[in-house]
Amino acid sequence: MTTIKLENMNKIYDNNVQAVFDFNLDIEDQEFIVFVGPSGCGKSTTLRMIAGLEEISSGNLFINDKLMNEVSPKDRNIAMVFQSYALYPHMTVYENMAFGLKLRKLEKDEIDLRVRKAAEMLQLTDYLDRKPKALSGGQRQRVALGRAIVRQADIFLMDEPLSNLDAKLRVQMRTEITLLHEKLHTTTIYVTHDQVEAMSMADRIVVMKDGYIQQVGTPDEIYYSPTNIFVASFIGTPAMNFIDGDLEDGYISFNKYKMDISHFPEKIKLQEGTKKIVLGIRPEDIKLYPGQGYDFEIEGKIINIEKLGDETIIHLEFSGNKNLQIKTSGKERDIDIGEVKKLYINPYFIHIFEAKTGNRLF
Repeated sequence: MTTIKLENMNKIYDNNVQAVFDFNLDIEDQEFIVFVGPSGCGKSTTLRMIAGLEEISSGNLFINDKLMNEVSPKDRNIAMVFQSYALYPHMTVYENMAFGLKLRKLEKDEIDLRVRKAAEMLQLTDYLDRKPKALSGGQRQRVALGRAIVRQADIFLMDEPLSNLDAKLRVQMRTEITLLHEKLHTTTIYVTHDQVEAMSMADRIVVMKDGYIQQVGTPDEIYYSPTNIFVASFIGTPAMNFIDGDLEDGYISFNKYKMDISHFPEKIKLQEGTKKIVLGIRPEDIKLYPGQGYDFEIEGKIINIEKLGDETIIHLEFSGNKNLQIKTSGKERDIDIGEVKKLYINPYFIHIFEAKTGNRLF
């Protein structure tokens, strides 16, 4: 059983630049946690503090309720997988995977058992005598994973391990890492800037921006109930559409339209006066045809069409210069650039954010 607790953790560098602010998170045994956010948001710095590679400026790190701030990295029983494979080019796959175990002075038979078991799990048995230069990118990343697995560590820390791979290999390795976690049941923290990786792999996601946690939740919670405009825009492809408007007594006014949402009591709190808001609508929640619940009608002019096979992304000019995006079936053919189309929205699926703070209202 391995739990991790990050309590009010901060990272301030010598030049007084703060990279992480008041980071609080409880990670349960066997959880797969993903830190996601743009470059420079503090996700890798937080991971390195957990590993002991960065000093914690203030706050506390607990592993299994034991304070770890001053514990050496080698004594935290943590295995790391980095963006660069960091393999020794002059060593074979077997030697790369066994190297850390030799430094720990394990018996030769035990080393051999661990390496071969990990190699079988990662489909590397036939490559144990090869050197890294004779391997593909995906195979090298498997070796890096294998080197972590043989340590039988309490925690896996993975820092953007798939970013050097091409798109097809990334999809394959995402699945392999997820299946590996299901076999090993090791508490794992995974860092990425790729929201698709976060959504497809995580038990829970930690969305970060500028060193602050923006939201912690399951993929469904993050996607369907984003806590602010940043999370709503960062998670989801294409990004959520945003339209400026006003909220008053159960009505949303935007451009020339007025939407009644007062009959959704869980979505609306009656306000006195007018509140400036930002209306958020996911591209898949705007339809080209009316349907059950999709009865609120707006209008837009098609300015671009992206045909992606199983889906089509339609870009529309809305209210002058607003680029509205719709995600629809790839089978949609009755559309042309320049055409003015009626669009249909289900008010139940809209998101409402306060314009001033960007925070979710309901």
